[in-house]
Amino acid sequence: MPSIVLLCDDLLFASRITGQVRALGLPIQSARSLDQLLALARQETPSSVVVDLAFPGLDLPDLFGRLSAACPSLPRVIAYGPHVDAEQLRSARSAGCDPVLPRSKFVEELPHILEEIKGEEPR
Repeated sequence: MPSIVLLCDDLLFASRITGQVRALGLPIQSARSLDQLLALARQETPSSVVVDLAFPGLDLPDLFGRLSAACPSLPRVIAYGPHVDAEQLRSARSAGCDPVLPRSKFVEELPHILEEIKGEEPR
């Protein structure tokens, strides 16, 4: 079954996301640090990692490199961030995140993204 790891330090928003994910019957784990995310990914490679681009100190190339080293196959990395930071959203796309959405659009699209994840074969 596909699984998700969420990297987010906004507890209210993380709760909102995890609630929607669990309502669809998908497993999700929340990480409040990059080290915790990597530890979870080493235990069981997630099919998707959801990243809050506003996460303090986030370095996407480093995240991708460390995920590649921690997982037998690279999980899909989905990112969302502030709509006012167009450069950060562009950088996330360039780094390999797909999709990359402003936070409000992410909330709107989350049910569709989750249905897509649910239909994916585990990696």
